[in-house]
Amino acid sequence: MTGSPSGIGRATALGLARDGYALIVTGRDKGRAAGCRRSIESSGGRAIDLVADLADPSAVRTLIGQVREAIDGPLDVLVHNAGGGSFAPTEATPEAMFDTAFNVHAKAPFLLTAAFAPTMAERGHGAIMNVGSLSTTTAASGTCAFQASRAALSMMTKSWTAEYGPRGVRVNSVDHGFILTRVDQDIRDMFGTYLASLPAGRGGDPEEVANVIRFLVSPQVSYINGATLAVDGGKNAVVVM
Repeated sequence: MTGSPSGIGRATALGLARDGYALIVTGRDKGRAAGCRRSIESSGGRAIDLVADLADPSAVRTLIGQVREAIDGPLDVLVHNAGGGSFAPTEATPEAMFDTAFNVHAKAPFLLTAAFAPTMAERGHGAIMNVGSLSTTTAASGTCAFQASRAALSMMTKSWTAEYGPRGVRVNSVDHGFILTRVDQDIRDMFGTYLASLPAGRGGDPEEVANVIRFLVSPQVSYINGATLAVDGGKNAVVVM
């Protein structure tokens, strides 16, 4: 699972551990990745932590080799959660910013899926989970590179469903809205009026997205494939008047 140490990633990792999964948690920061692993272990779960900067394709390839060395057998679930990025008007977007957005949101998931999905398909079962954002369906000024890279991952959900679905691998995604941790008071202050305008009247909690991810990778929903669920407090369902 990528992007594990904090926010949605951490909540998902802890939840999947409670569900009985042994976890490989990854992140850019060694200390934070190790902290996530320790939290899982302190709750009785099993995990190992690996470090990789997904903005660097060579680091992703190294991560793939480390995962193969670390596990005894194939992966059952692959969660692409890593995300983030900077924003700027198109004419002011450095090429490096554009490349980072696509490396993290599109190329890293592509490389990881290419490495591990075929083995899932050979066994006839497995689940791939893409964590996107509401940026795949609505646009905002000054976010072109970020939103385009998120949209690429959304299309991969459909492409991988066509490619691996007939061989038993389920591929789904969640598009989440404003998800706030307990320390995000600055975001609440900045976007308070916007958040209050949502049908939910608030921002979301990481656990609310994590629970959807856990639901979608569960064998109990084996007929859900190629789906994208919005976890956005109703944002995309209504027009604010």
